[in-house]
Amino acid sequence: MLSPFRNSIFIAATLIAAISGKALAQGKFDPKLLKDSKTTLVCYLVNDGSEQAIGTFTIGVNTAGGKLSLTTTTAIAGLEPWKDTAVSDLNTFKPIYVASHNTMKDMELHFGNDVTGYHVDKKTGEKKQIKEAGKQPFVDSYSYPFLLSLLPLASGYKTDLSVFEYKPTNTDNVKKVVVEEVKNNTYVSKFTGKHDVWEVSVVEPATNDKMVCLIDKKTRRLWQMEEMANGQHIRMVDMETDFNSIKAPFDKTATMKMVKDGNAIISGQVFARDFDEGNRLQVVNIKAKQVAAKGTQVILIPYNDYFKEWIKVNEDQRKKGREGIAISDDAAQCIKSTRVYDDNGHFEFVNLMPGEYLLYSEFSFSHGYTQSEVVGYTDHYINGMFQGTSTNTVNRDYSTGVGATVKKVVTVSKPGEKVDVKLKKTKTWEAR
Repeated sequence: MLSPFRNSIFIAATLIAAISGKALAQGKFDPKLLKDSKTTLVCYLVNDGSEQAIGTFTIGVNTAGGKLSLTTTTAIAGLEPWKDTAVSDLNTFKPIYVASHNTMKDMELHFGNDVTGYHVDKKTGEKKQIKEAGKQPFVDSYSYPFLLSLLPLASGYKTDLSVFEYKPTNTDNVKKVVVEEVKNNTYVSKFTGKHDVWEVSVVEPATNDKMVCLIDKKTRRLWQMEEMANGQHIRMVDMETDFNSIKAPFDKTATMKMVKDGNAIISGQVFARDFDEGNRLQVVNIKAKQVAAKGTQVILIPYNDYFKEWIKVNEDQRKKGREGIAISDDAAQCIKSTRVYDDNGHFEFVNLMPGEYLLYSEFSFSHGYTQSEVVGYTDHYINGMFQGTSTNTVNRDYSTGVGATVKKVVTVSKPGEKVDVKLKKTKTWEAR
């Protein structure tokens, strides 16, 4: 069974379809479902309903040259990255080579008529040579999530696999694993919404270790995997690092020149008009113009087609209640940042070329005001006759912390131009 934790330490999965001989399961795997890809899953340790992120697991799949090559990198907090490599024949799925190198062991396996190689226990320094028969049918012990996606999944589908897992202490390195249940389910992606999936449950009868995978019906993508083994509950979730809905091309060289190779200047002041138009009671502002404090960050984004689409896509994502889309590393390097340099909210960007720029800043301030409040009523009488009622009011001073988000598109029309900007926000404020 794929067990991310052995002795409380994550063991990297090689995810190799290591099938030897004429395995019964071999005919069940469909290579047409394979696609070159790179996927990163975040790993959580689940305990009493709470989850703690403990690292990431990255899987690379390559199908060039008639071979299926998989590489994995396991990055766990406090440990050096663990790397594994596996190669098999793309048509027959027969294994060719597996290597695993981490802080606990070094291991290499070569597959043919026999399984040969070596295993080094880094804790004890003991090295063992490996040689055993390789003709019986089996799959590699760390391949379940990958192999499951290649099976002819359907509601009620069942099968079993013989699994090869080398351990120096094993008397037999081949064991049985059962795909005991497949049923319909859904998975909600934080970026792309709901997906129809197969929920695949697997059990290892000898240990009762269990694993549940959510596999996309259309793409066979592994969205999530949960494992209950060795007294631990691990959940691994696709981080969707390959998701990119931004179609506009990005030219890093040209964009970097916009923000570094010019002689134009954009300068100005960041402030907010502090008022509360939604309050029907009388409000008197103590300080109507609230400038951003010294040290407040101001962002300048070269407003080209790529960034315009990125902003629009993220606005659409927020409307749908989904996560925002991160920009590429190259694009992030072209964003400039400065800070308010005095107590009057002033900032400055230099070395800019002609073009459009989006300025953005967030800051907080104290919203102070005096509010008239009713504290009672007085009835008035003359000669015992009721004349009316007057309202008794007092003025109270209040102060509350509020926040402002300000943005503005600014155009530099010609080289050397100095553009002065009032980066201000004027709307109803809500307390933070």
